[in-house]
This record gives sequence, C-alpha cells and structure tokens, in this order.
Amino acid sequence: MSSDQSVPHSNPGSATSILSLCSKVTLDGTNYNDWIRNIKMALRFEHKEYVLETELVDVDTETATPEEIAAYTKHSDDATKVACIMIATMNPELQRIYEDYWPYEMHKELAERFRKQERIERREVVKAFTNSKPKEGESICAHVQRMHGYVERLRKLEMPVHEDLAVDVVLNFLPSSYDQFTLAYHLNNNQANLAELHCMLRTAEDGMKGKAVLPVNPPVLAIGSGKGKKRKGPPKQNWREKTYVGSSSGAPKGKSPGIPHIQNPKEADCFYYK
Repeated sequence: MSSDQSVPHSNPGSATSILSLCSKVTLDGTNYNDWIRNIKMALRFEHKEYVLETELVDVDTETATPEEIAAYTKHSDDATKVACIMIATMNPELQRIYEDYWPYEMHKELAERFRKQERIERREVVKAFTNSKPKEGESICAHVQRMHGYVERLRKLEMPVHEDLAVDVVLNFLPSSYDQFTLAYHLNNNQANLAELHCMLRTAEDGMKGKAVLPVNPPVLAIGSGKGKKRKGPPKQNWREKTYVGSSSGAPKGKSPGIPHIQNPKEADCFYYK
C-alpha cells in the first residue's frame, strides 16, 4: 500500500474555514475563555479537537506498524494546522511566546497561565458586584446597567450568577427613595429577571422625576416679633358700623345709617321692641 493511499489528503478549504471561524476572537490576555471556547467549537466541527487533549508522541519508523505511522502522520498534520490557527488568533506578544508550541502544550500552558488571572479577576468582580451601591446623583438605570455588566463578566469567567440572586442584590442596594418600589415588588410576588427589573426601575425613576418635591417642615410664621408678616384675615367690623335689616341703602359706603333722627322722641319706635 502506497503512502498516498494510507494517508488522507488534506483539504485546503477545511483549514480556511477553521481560520475564518476562529478569527472572530483574538486572544489578548483578558479573554482566554472566549478564545478557547471559539477554538474548540471550530475544531469540533472539523473533527480536530483531539489535538488539544492528546499529546503528539514520536514513533520509531523502523519498528512502528504502518497503522501507527499513518496515525502519527495524520496527528502531526492536524496539529500543525491547528497550531497555525491558534497562533494566528493571538496578539503579537503571545505569538512570539508560543510560535514553536504544539497545540497540546500550548493549550495546557495557556490554561494554567490564565486560570490564575481568572481567579484574581473573578474575586474582584464578585467583590464589586456584592458591594455596589448607586453613586450620588447617578441614575438608577445606569447603576443597574453596571450591575448587569458584572453579571455578564462573571458568566464569561465561568461563574454564572442566578437571575434571582442578581435581582435581590440590586433591590438590596436601592436608595431609600425606592423603598415603596421594593415593597410593592415583593408584595406582588414579582419574578422579574435583571433586564425586566431594569425596565421597571426606569419607569419608576421617570415617575419620581415628574413629582414636585414638597418641604418636609413648612415655614413657621413669626407673630408679634415685629420682624415677620402677620397672617392676613378678614377685617373686623365695629358694632357701630354694622348694617341692620331695614336700614337705608342710601347710607354712605362703609357706614351704617344707625338710628334715624326723629323730631318728637315720643313718636320714635323702640330700637329693641319696635
């Protein structure tokens, strides 16, 4: 059996398709999980993922069987292509470090190297997420967006946060002006996710902006001090100026006509008993 028949021919189009899939994410030292996930998906599609998990071991061509030589040759060809693709999707600094590595050694060292960085970053993100409070004067919607960013970052760091926990953390750190909103949320047994809570808080924030703010303690008027203004009320009337029923309407304005003048007092009616 000739070597051409025992070793399958490589397909140039296959390597191009893998590179086009992997080039969507470039490893820069901060996105290892995204990068290796993209690499594995592309290699799985091309049935070449095994080169990341299986070390390429040299064989003795004098003592090895034709099957062992064929398997080694295929493994070597696949590993060479995958190594080129992995290097091509790194930034220049990492390319200089790993340009002579096989995929197995490269994958092992990168995982160990960035796993330490991930632990440190994960600890910092968890600390920021569980202690994040709205900044003074900050929109509550901007605060929720920042919290949502922490949740997404933890998910990428292989530490997904449950939606209920994320909502509880956000509600726990709302300012006191949102106490009524929080109470209504729990009384209604709402089961919103973080995106839905963001919309609810946006509506609540817009409603709070439209309300007029009244002073808590109204100003006290100073009476008799001579420095403040006294409360105005209806003017007091003098009993002498009071208008009685049956009085003349032609009297001067503001004055009562009083008792009409009679020449003979005996002809006058009694004011009380008529």
